Amino acid sequence: MAKSLDRLTLLETFARIAERGSISAAALDLGLSQASASRHLQDLESRLGAVLIRRTTHTLKLTDAGKSVLRDTRPLLQSWDALTESVSDNDRIAGTLRVVAPLALGQSHLAAIASDFLRRHPDVHLVWELSDEPINVAERGCDVWLRIGPVPDDRLIVRPLATVTRSYVATPELASQPNPPLAALAPYEGNRFELRDADGGTRSVKSNASFITNTLGTLATVIRSGTAAGILPDWEIAEDLRTGKLTHVVPEFSAPSLNLSACYLPAARQPKRLTAFLSSVAEGLGQVPGITPTHSPTDT
Repeated sequence: MAKSLDRLTLLETFARIAERGSISAAALDLGLSQASASRHLQDLESRLGAVLIRRTTHTLKLTDAGKSVLRDTRPLLQSWDALTESVSDNDRIAGTLRVVAPLALGQSHLAAIASDFLRRHPDVHLVWELSDEPINVAERGCDVWLRIGPVPDDRLIVRPLATVTRSYVATPELASQPNPPLAALAPYEGNRFELRDADGGTRSVKSNASFITNTLGTLATVIRSGTAAGILPDWEIAEDLRTGKLTHVVPEFSAPSLNLSACYLPAARQPKRLTAFLSSVAEGLGQVPGITPTHSPTDT
């Protein structure tokens, strides 16, 4: 048993070094000296008979073998956490949970949900990262990726959490124009997109986008300024629509909705903190206008 525990310790050290991109930072996280963390990495490489990380004066870079080992390491560590929880005599929820969330929603409603979760489970430590770009979950080292839109990695377990409704909007002055300039959010919209009515009918909107961005906050600023029309999630514009600052460009049609999903690596068991967190997310999203929960992940 001691050897097995030693192997898990070596894998945990390696995973943290890969995630942090620094032996010293990983050592600090794990409460080790830098020399001890380096020895852990060297010991693991010796046992596996492969170089996992190329080290230079200023950078660390995973080798192909290192990337492969890292992909397999995260599920092993998660399964160990879940196994220890399963034989525990209490229902305590504890440990570190690494989350990658969408930028705008992760700064607002999801951050509020996460804060409430921490108040209820003070023994959990959340590492909260924000990104709208596709990520490699294993290489990023996160426990769960909250993703809006399609998930481009079929190796992940994908649990639908909610549906995000969206609207094609502009300032009232701009909406009165027959073909207003368009601002688009890459990669969801471009120069052409489809709108849908309540009966399933569609209407195509075609316009040369005068502004394309990869962040929702920037898009919302441009649309609110009256520079262009565009598609925004209803949770972002609920107050703007209520006050009349923004209005629907084609009132009888809406933009296609997007799925909000929880994505994570498969494992024999998932830790209680992940299950509890996703349940909190599903519950909290139900209180957000423009977001409809589709799944309560009690079976994760």
